[in-house]
Amino acid sequence: MMATGAGALTIGIVADTVTQRQRLSSSLKELGLVTCFCGSPAEFYASATLPLAACWLVQLEDEEEHPEDWDLALIDGDAPVLLGLDPAPAENDKENARWQRKLENKLERLLGPLSAPQSTNAEPVLNRISSSAPNSVPLLQPSEPIAARQIWVLAASLGGPEAVKSFLDQLPPDLPVGFVYAQHIDGQFTEVLTRVLGRHSQYRLKTAKPGDVIATGDVVMLPVDHEWQIDGSGALEELPGPWPGPYGPSIDQVLLNMSNYYHENCHAIIFSGMGSDGTVAAPMLRAYGSLIWAQDSQSCGQPSMPESVAATGCVSFRGTPQQLAQKLVTTLENTELQQSSQPSDYTGGNS
Repeated sequence: MMATGAGALTIGIVADTVTQRQRLSSSLKELGLVTCFCGSPAEFYASATLPLAACWLVQLEDEEEHPEDWDLALIDGDAPVLLGLDPAPAENDKENARWQRKLENKLERLLGPLSAPQSTNAEPVLNRISSSAPNSVPLLQPSEPIAARQIWVLAASLGGPEAVKSFLDQLPPDLPVGFVYAQHIDGQFTEVLTRVLGRHSQYRLKTAKPGDVIATGDVVMLPVDHEWQIDGSGALEELPGPWPGPYGPSIDQVLLNMSNYYHENCHAIIFSGMGSDGTVAAPMLRAYGSLIWAQDSQSCGQPSMPESVAATGCVSFRGTPQQLAQKLVTTLENTELQQSSQPSDYTGGNS
């Protein structure tokens, strides 16, 4: 197989589920191809600019919900469109090898031998898809960060690091969300914890820095010494005072500060921990329409924090870290299918 990078053919992916986008992207990488766009139909039509692609793969769970003529939509890019793909099976499925060969054969019929050196065509060009595209959100190359429009706060205390790591390790790459990690811990161990949690994870773990915008794929760990919030421009902001309460960061305050900017697009998962931090903010997030989940007691090192938040009546799902990860993937897929023909008008910021 040809190695990906300069000279590799670039392929655009449009699929209406997170899992299919991840599988198609992974399969193209195995074939030595570069993914220059990977998004949902709504993201595709909302974009005013798209990269040039040698070919576009379109995999739709329900093609009747997307009546647009994809060939006409992409004709400005002069690229063929491969429609009607069978859904990609799981990597460990016995049918995966056959499906992969079928995909390779179809691409070679369109593009020629994939093993031959090719000139790169990944430079972005203006390609206006529709003058009525709603709520345009600029789409960048996958290697460039995209500001997250949906945030999940991962809140934890005693026993939390192991649970959060297990949760992150179970997630597929390229989920269209960002994470904020609020962990009760001594400040001198923050950087060490970030490095440990980053091992084997598909996601970028980093400590919060003033001015940074939380991007999709980020797991931003909040320092314990000073309070942090999101400013009016959507950037992380360090406040001069400490977190309120006996522990830093205060999970209640993190939830309130994140939801002040992201509103109903701020959700929370309460992992293992002592105490009742999170019980004050949970009803306020629930009033926004946010999702609040919690780790189940049996898998917790210390269950009092998730149990306390669950006692507020605001928790809609409980499970092991692995079950929480699967629930997130399923929830995102269902949300995208429901909104694929009518993207959300959320733009972030205070209203």
